[in-house]
Amino acid sequence: AVPAGSAGGHSRVRYPLGVPNARLIPVVAGLLLLTACGSPSATPSTSTSPSASTSATPSASPTPSSTVKAQSSLDGITVKGAIGKKPTVTFDKPFAIDQTRVEVLVKGSGPKASADGSVTMDYYGVNGRDGKNFDESFSGTPATFPLNQVIAGFGKGLTGQQAGSRVLIAIPGADGYDAMGGNEAAGIAVGDTLIFVVDVLAVSVTEPSGKVVEPPAGLPKVTGGAADKPTVTIPSGSAPTSMSAVALIEGTGAKVAKGDTITARYVGYSWKTGKLIDDGFATPTSGALSGLIPGWQSGLLGKKVGSRVLLVLPPADGFPKGSNNPPVEAGDTVVYVIDLLFTQAA
Repeated sequence: AVPAGSAGGHSRVRYPLGVPNARLIPVVAGLLLLTACGSPSATPSTSTSPSASTSATPSASPTPSSTVKAQSSLDGITVKGAIGKKPTVTFDKPFAIDQTRVEVLVKGSGPKASADGSVTMDYYGVNGRDGKNFDESFSGTPATFPLNQVIAGFGKGLTGQQAGSRVLIAIPGADGYDAMGGNEAAGIAVGDTLIFVVDVLAVSVTEPSGKVVEPPAGLPKVTGGAADKPTVTIPSGSAPTSMSAVALIEGTGAKVAKGDTITARYVGYSWKTGKLIDDGFATPTSGALSGLIPGWQSGLLGKKVGSRVLLVLPPADGFPKGSNNPPVEAGDTVVYVIDLLFTQAA
């Protein structure tokens, strides 16, 4: 778990692996928890169970015609509108696609989304059968989803896409809601092709990437490549009395904001002993920035995803009264090296 603050500096809050977010939808519920009005629910609904989805056969909606020829390209779909704005999507109805197909409408320059990573996005979804918009986020706030917890076609379409891109994705029923009997509330029947326009705003990364920066003299020495667990060598002499927060690798992703939840891997060293006392490197974990120790809150604010950050934390910024877990003596300075892998609004 990432270091959490407390009154005495002794406790640590454990956060679940991954990115905690009220809009993360279980894989059994599909891409979005859709309501009759077409907006995502604020929280995953317990009523959206596999059995409930399977039994919800949309009898009121026309069954997609089996005679509709499945297209092998996206040439028949026109998307208008600037990236960042709600798009207009037009095509001859009904439209069906033979397999999940993707077209990059605007190519971004940010990091690429990984199949098991998370993506923050704005999206606009249209049913290929009738051309109706069944859900979108442009009118509200961006959504964040782990790509291994969404319908197959959405994960396929966004894997490998770069932050800053606008992407057109057409998904056949087999990669959409067919296995769940469609989605009656959203007007999605078995066999319907789903068409999405997605603006990729931010993605999680697996390791730091960017410009390597030489830290100021007198700070601990950090060795190890971006993929490696860093090793910290504490310099001789007294610990500094003021905090330092230096990006050793400057990432290019989204900046950490005050109300964000971050995902990170890290190591922590004692200045007094020079030993590793806090090892959170093997499995990235997440936590709200506001719940972390003071030095993490101030030192990571404004840093970009993809950065490797060196924090030197005197007691007031780390553990003022010491800590049992991690084992920090009262008065000791703690040195952290943190790889920022993702950030999102809490």
